[in-house]
Amino acid sequence: MDIASLVGLIGTFAMIGGAMVVGGGLAPFLDIPSVLIVIGGTFFAAMYTTPIGTFFASFGAMAKAFMPPVKKKNVLIERMVELAGVARKDGMMALEGQEVPDKFFEKGMQLLVDGADETKLVQQLKAEIKSMKSRHEMNQNVIKAWVDLAPAMGMIGTLIGLVLMLGNMSDPQAIGPAMAVALLTTMYGAIVANVIFAPMLSKLEGYTAYEVVYREMIVLGLRSIARGESPRNIQDQMVSNLPPKMQAKIEAA
Repeated sequence: MDIASLVGLIGTFAMIGGAMVVGGGLAPFLDIPSVLIVIGGTFFAAMYTTPIGTFFASFGAMAKAFMPPVKKKNVLIERMVELAGVARKDGMMALEGQEVPDKFFEKGMQLLVDGADETKLVQQLKAEIKSMKSRHEMNQNVIKAWVDLAPAMGMIGTLIGLVLMLGNMSDPQAIGPAMAVALLTTMYGAIVANVIFAPMLSKLEGYTAYEVVYREMIVLGLRSIARGESPRNIQDQMVSNLPPKMQAKIEAA
């Protein structure tokens, strides 16, 4: 669980809701037509931007903003150094069945066990990284559609409300509900885009960048094992991806 995502989202809604309550309660800010225009309209418009499978798969990606996979670079380096020692002492076949932190690492190590040379190893693993980035970008583009479309739906709702209001100027009782639609749709669109989906998109893009670096570290380590480099040299190359304090901790160990 990513505490920053959860606390940030809840805290933002708490601040907004608190201001509403202090200003006169939540009831004036609840309007079903506005919800239908912004939430419903954005949902279907976002669906329109992408294949249906990708659209529904994006909701699983959204969950990763709150429950990202835990992959620690320092643990990866320590394990890579251990395996480099095993390979140097007992050969590549000794790597078969060794425990590794994730599936990508396992796939790369299996390539070494199967006799892949350095070029083939790097090409295949780089292709895997490229494919991962493409999948992530497809899901993130759906989230970006929510960010772009929600304010637009809010503006459409505002125009609908204004049309209703101007068309019923002779009926004072109709002016209030129409004005509520006009104003609340804009507010809902801003909240959906800027409170929910824009921070989520930023968080997921950060996770993708982290995952790319993590996988590139695996490629670097396995390529060095394929070359027969020493465990110490492999560690020195990989720790450059860590913060200075963590570098010092690993080097001291």
